[in-house]
Amino acid sequence: MSSKLLYLDNNATTQVDPAVVAAMMPWLSEQYGNPSSAYRLGKAAARAVAHAREQVAALIGADPSEILFTSCGTESINAAIHSASSHSLDHTHVITSTVEHSATLKLTEQMAKRGFEITRLGVDSQGHLDLAKLDKAVRTDSAIVSLLWANNETGVLFPVQKIAELCHAKRVPFHVDAVQAVGKIPVNVAELGVSMLSLSGHKLHAPKGVGALFISKRLKFNPLLRGSQESTRRGGTENVASIVAMGQAAEIAREHIAEEQTRVRRFRDEFEQALLARVPGTEVNGDPIERLPNTSNLSFEGIESEGALILLDERGMCCSAGSACTSGSVHPSHVLKGMGMSNERARASLRFSFGRLNRAEEIPKAIDAVVNVVTKLRSLNPAGPVIASTRG
Repeated sequence: MSSKLLYLDNNATTQVDPAVVAAMMPWLSEQYGNPSSAYRLGKAAARAVAHAREQVAALIGADPSEILFTSCGTESINAAIHSASSHSLDHTHVITSTVEHSATLKLTEQMAKRGFEITRLGVDSQGHLDLAKLDKAVRTDSAIVSLLWANNETGVLFPVQKIAELCHAKRVPFHVDAVQAVGKIPVNVAELGVSMLSLSGHKLHAPKGVGALFISKRLKFNPLLRGSQESTRRGGTENVASIVAMGQAAEIAREHIAEEQTRVRRFRDEFEQALLARVPGTEVNGDPIERLPNTSNLSFEGIESEGALILLDERGMCCSAGSACTSGSVHPSHVLKGMGMSNERARASLRFSFGRLNRAEEIPKAIDAVVNVVTKLRSLNPAGPVIASTRG
């Protein structure tokens, strides 16, 4: 990572690990075989895909046969919901939440136009679901419950294991959008008891354009893309180089889970606590405890996030005002609004997300950059809070 770049937007995407680049390069050059071909070049590619499947399965505690490779997390989510909702004409009810990723929100909006009934459960001011309301929402015609594990904007964690137990008791498939969770917290699908789980390569230091879907052996699966590849579960020639890269990234992520829980968490906490101490009118958005170890979503009274992003970018710092998939929207974050925040607070919020490729010496520089930017913006708004000191 460039020494001049302060990259604190790892929930948007991650830098591709150099070891991952090295692993995928042969499959972009001399190892160009089609995994479905019967000769040696093709068989080598098939073995590489199989090995990557084992690596991804090991990261989440699955059997390799339960891993389906996709083009991204969005396809994985769409494939899961499509499958569960296409088995029976009598099951036309889908349960999700108001704070999901756009991949789920946009799909269910489209499904509603086709006659499906969508129940979107709200969250409280800390970003948590009411499990009693979820229990009440499940019906005999419910096709699937699809919920994220870790919110991509606030990092708030849903109680996935409890939800899985509830869905199992109701005999309704439970799909987990774990795109932000995998690689940051321990994941074991066997212990969780979930039906399907989505993950994405570029969130764990693999390249963009590859993802995966865990499908429990006990679950009947109806493909979104028809064809002969991936054991007939997804048509289309496999993206071997990217699949190999995702497998390597999964293996590295498995080795570094403890680092995410300790070193990366220390980066976040040092950064967050300094800003809370030095910048009056700063608040944490979402539960400060039950969240990802790398994510800090903060609101700064008296500023507009768009202006802050421009000034921070000029200082070589990358963060976001919400999901990267909704950047450019004139509307305040649907996640923060769903937590009951005012438009003003939502528009004054920034998301900072750390990763294992960040360095300790970057954190004080990032703190100073944010303090200076908020100071400058508030100087243009005399009614805003006053910062007593710009140095810690």
